[in-house]
Amino acid sequence: MKPNYFVKRLITGLFAVLMMTSLWFSTPSANASPVLLTTAKGAAQATEDNSKGLVDNVRDKVKDAAKSNASKVNSSTDGDNTAARKAREDASTIQKRADEDASRTKDAIDNNMGAVKRAVDGIKDAFGQ
Repeated sequence: MKPNYFVKRLITGLFAVLMMTSLWFSTPSANASPVLLTTAKGAAQATEDNSKGLVDNVRDKVKDAAKSNASKVNSSTDGDNTAARKAREDASTIQKRADEDASRTKDAIDNNMGAVKRAVDGIKDAFGQ
């Protein structure tokens, strides 16, 4: 019996999958090499540092914008009227919220990066390195 096109494709695909899995299981130490794990940890740390730097930068820009707006209102009015007081109060509220938001965002970044680092450690432990 001569195999038809479908059977030939099925056999070829099965052979390819078996070859890949045999190579995969024959070199488990290569799958979790220390160089790759170190690179992953380094990348996670760099991402964490860059994210925190971005959060600090945004916080500073929000605070500067609040100060700038308050000073513009203050300079355009005659000093201690209702609009100037409201602008100063709003500026302090915005600055306080910017600090709180930055703190919460940094905590979230720490939690996420901690999860990434734990996952890398779990992979490392699974391969016994």
